[in-house]
Amino acid sequence: MKTIPLPSPCAASALLGVALFAVTAGAQAPPAGGEHHHPPAPAPTNLKVLPKTLTGDQVHEIMHKWAGDLGVECNTCHTEDPVKKMPNGRPALNFPDDSKKEKETARLMVKMTGDINGNYTSMVESSHDNAESAKKVTCGTCHRGKLDPEAYVAPKEHEHDHHDAPSAQPPVPR
Repeated sequence: MKTIPLPSPCAASALLGVALFAVTAGAQAPPAGGEHHHPPAPAPTNLKVLPKTLTGDQVHEIMHKWAGDLGVECNTCHTEDPVKKMPNGRPALNFPDDSKKEKETARLMVKMTGDINGNYTSMVESSHDNAESAKKVTCGTCHRGKLDPEAYVAPKEHEHDHHDAPSAQPPVPR
């Protein structure tokens, strides 16, 4: 019968510490709200519409919101890097690259919503309690989770022939 030598007390203590760390790290509950942990995002480069003072994490958060509003993934606007790979083996994305037309369209749409929010929504009266937030236009206002917004079709009860419209006079009481 073969005997296995026991590790020194110092080595055994180190192994136990590593094992306990691995077990407790793996047993932690996932973050609330379905958030995903990611390493800190690198400082952004090539920002043409967003403020250049944003951190990588702030840009990541904005992009994640836009992706949800449009129902897309990051590779809709960003090209794959032919050299870099992610730890999971998938290609990394080349965020500064401007070769996809979708990226330029996104920049145009961000300018458009900024223009609408800065110059026009303040002229529209709102019946909401919080009028300021109720008036903000976002990508989701039109896209509603679809890359190509669906055409609006008025419900049948709102379609009418203007020639048959009742007169502007109130009905006569009987």
